[in-house]
Amino acid sequence: MTLTTMRSSLTQDDIRRLVRGDSPEERAQAAQKICRRIDAVDLTAGDRESAHEILAVMASDAAALVRRTLAVTLRNSPNLPRDIAVKLANDIEAVAVPVLKNSPVFTDTDLVDILLAASPEKQVAIAERPAISEDVTEVIALYGHQTAVEAAAYNEGAAFSEASFAGVLNRFSADDSIKSALISRSKLPVGVTEKLVAIVTGELFDRLVNKHELPPQLAIEIASGARERATLDLVEQAGLSSDPARFVQQLHLNGRLTPSLIMRGLCLGHMSFVEHSLAELAGVPRSKAWLMIHDAGTLGLKTIFERAGLPAGMFTAFRMAIEVYHNTEMDGAPGDRERFRQRMVERVLTQFQAIPRADLEYLLDKLNALDAHRHSIAAPAA
Repeated sequence: MTLTTMRSSLTQDDIRRLVRGDSPEERAQAAQKICRRIDAVDLTAGDRESAHEILAVMASDAAALVRRTLAVTLRNSPNLPRDIAVKLANDIEAVAVPVLKNSPVFTDTDLVDILLAASPEKQVAIAERPAISEDVTEVIALYGHQTAVEAAAYNEGAAFSEASFAGVLNRFSADDSIKSALISRSKLPVGVTEKLVAIVTGELFDRLVNKHELPPQLAIEIASGARERATLDLVEQAGLSSDPARFVQQLHLNGRLTPSLIMRGLCLGHMSFVEHSLAELAGVPRSKAWLMIHDAGTLGLKTIFERAGLPAGMFTAFRMAIEVYHNTEMDGAPGDRERFRQRMVERVLTQFQAIPRADLEYLLDKLNALDAHRHSIAAPAA
């Protein structure tokens, strides 16, 4: 359906009400109808020119209701001309926010120019866009209002560079709401986590060190109670580490690479940590450890288990956990990791009772946490 066909389907009354409607409400109703038609068609070059003329009339209407109707109706549309989007962005907040938060037609240069002259409310709208480039986020981090910086920090679609994180921490090192927003992100660079450790306390500290990757030595210090209080789970830190070989090496040097820690990591599905751990203790390359664990049958597993110096009494549980790992398919569905852990822990707990008591209690705690998490997701909203 071309715009010409579309225009022929509009009545003269639609056009009259848009241009000379007696009330803002009447013109807004006509604007919504026309915008929906424009949004529903693929525009040719000629169509775009005609659409621009029609939309320019709406964008210049004296009534904010008409301009807001245009902004709201075409906030997600690629058919909104860029210059009209910029005009709407420089309008009052009620008109500007819908397009600033959603419109795909803005360039990064547009958004940066608007940010530098925008009110806090408009800055927040930009900070909440589904996707924001590092260049735009950096301007928010360095020059944005506190509310915009907080919104960007909570927004997983906002790409932060190292410079952006540094700018936020320099400007808002004493602002707990900003620090909380940063900690809430799914992933932080290790250097940022390390800086936050030095400036957060209490509940923020607990969330930070248990959710994000730390430098290996710092993680060990915290787990040992040398920093703040011993809240850190080294097993979970092992799973977060982007450099498991170095993490395992530091654990070994500090006397923390224990059979218990390795078994707990295995039961929670941190296989990379287990492979690096056995390689470190056995003095073999990780590639050889991988083959002995996964491809050499029971004899290969037993050989590296013994070479690593792990207690013979743990071998049956260890072998069983490896079998569960191999027999569990991850289908990519939500909750994959939780279902895998549930099965792994339950099998080990129900089929092998010779695990040390401390490890049993640890795994039971993890199982209870998984159950609580599953039930909280399944519970209907109040």
